[in-house]
Amino acid sequence: MSKYTQIERSGLFELTDVARAELTSSKYYNEDLAPTSLSQRTWTTYNIAALWIGMSICIPSFTMASGLVGLGLSPWAAVFNVTLGNLIVLIPMQLNSHAGTKYGIPFPVFARLTFGSIGAHIPSLSRALTACGWCAIQSWIGGAAIVVFVGAFIKPFKQMGTINLMGIDVSTAQLIGFFVFLGIVLWISYRGSEGIKWMEAIGAPVLVALSIALLFWSTSIAFKDGFGIGEIIQASTNTDAVAANGGYMYIFLAGLTANIAFWATMALNIPDFSRYARSQKAQFRGQLYGMPLMMFFCAFVGAYFAQATFLVFGQATFDPTDVLYQLENPIIAVVVSFGVAIATLTTNIAANVVAPANGFSNLVPSKISYKVGVIIACVLAILYRPWWIFGGPGAYLFGWLGTYGTILAPIAAIFVADYYIVKNRTIDVMALFQGNGGRYWYQGGFNIRAIVAWVLAFIIPVFGNPETFDMFGGFGSWVAANGYLFSFFVGLLLYWLFMRNEKSSLLTDEEHEAMTDRAAVKV
Repeated sequence: MSKYTQIERSGLFELTDVARAELTSSKYYNEDLAPTSLSQRTWTTYNIAALWIGMSICIPSFTMASGLVGLGLSPWAAVFNVTLGNLIVLIPMQLNSHAGTKYGIPFPVFARLTFGSIGAHIPSLSRALTACGWCAIQSWIGGAAIVVFVGAFIKPFKQMGTINLMGIDVSTAQLIGFFVFLGIVLWISYRGSEGIKWMEAIGAPVLVALSIALLFWSTSIAFKDGFGIGEIIQASTNTDAVAANGGYMYIFLAGLTANIAFWATMALNIPDFSRYARSQKAQFRGQLYGMPLMMFFCAFVGAYFAQATFLVFGQATFDPTDVLYQLENPIIAVVVSFGVAIATLTTNIAANVVAPANGFSNLVPSKISYKVGVIIACVLAILYRPWWIFGGPGAYLFGWLGTYGTILAPIAAIFVADYYIVKNRTIDVMALFQGNGGRYWYQGGFNIRAIVAWVLAFIIPVFGNPETFDMFGGFGSWVAANGYLFSFFVGLLLYWLFMRNEKSSLLTDEEHEAMTDRAAVKV
């Protein structure tokens, strides 16, 4: 048997055939969690940029800015808030992408490096359960598009009554649309990464056209009431709304935390996608071109839309899907609802189904495949009751986004500290699948230091959030308003302090060289 377990070419590593064969008997290994081979890393800069365009252009992206306008910020302040938040979250996202591309490992396996073979379930399931909530919200929005699409041909369908679900009156038509849309999500996700890649590549141009259409609609309703473009984009702060929602700085900072948190989930599981990148340059440029630019565009569209509806109706509209029900021309209704469905599908599948599917597979790799994980994720999306969790701008931005973002932030920070500072970007890939007795087993399969650092980092901002627990008064609410950044830096510092004397999981440069075959693949 060769002493080499991994092969390196141009800075990218893959397991040898002998190593892969040896791992097939491990209960921590299955084909869905296996590191990608070099031949499987086919995603170019365009593929990754298209992935981000597809994920970014969606109804919730518009609501990030429209919600802030509804809370009183001016349109440009809302756009700046969204853009700044996405540039900030791009930093941990790019940092955590590196390991996925270099070693070809998915997020649940990457988590074993830091939290231990069993402890990895904690970040994996935290991300997975959050994603299932998002899958529910996105499928509910997609369900609205289904209703309008079908209603353009069968008008009585849109006029169906309501049904009471656990004390909430829900549109029967939209409930049906929700299940139909979720079924489509299930079917595409079941096909795996190539199906997702195909969906993102063809969907991106459609999504840009949809956003431009929303801009034209917002302009047309403003013009009808005598308002010009200048009056929309040059609007100032709504002082009454700002005062009623906690003051300018509180709204801005809490909104910034929410915008960082919007992609906090992807800052964790980005290796699920970066492991298919052709090179580090491809994954870096693809994310840089695809995410912040498109989120800026979505923020502008959302803020413009919200301000136009404020001028015309006297109240800024939070959810752009409300427009769908105002479309009387059946042809326009079909085209727009189809575009909304495509926009929601591309985001939902890539951001909210792949990660939980891999996370559930990681629980029992020998019995739960990626496809079974997809089914579990879609079932959980139903249990989240999206008609209940998708509320108004305050609860949505500060409650839902702010809380889960603060909980996930220290996990991203701990990954960064471990991979770059503690482990010096060197990984024994085989040991990630070896379990008990392996290099990353830590204490009974758990890295207790990582778990303690994570919990200590999020306690104050989560329990000080006025939208949830509000246990620390004014101090806690201001910490919560900066929850992502606070818990990120606290988590990073604590983990480094806890791990600075830990040596058992470290891989020396000499060991890394000894297990890697470079001569056989020189080009």
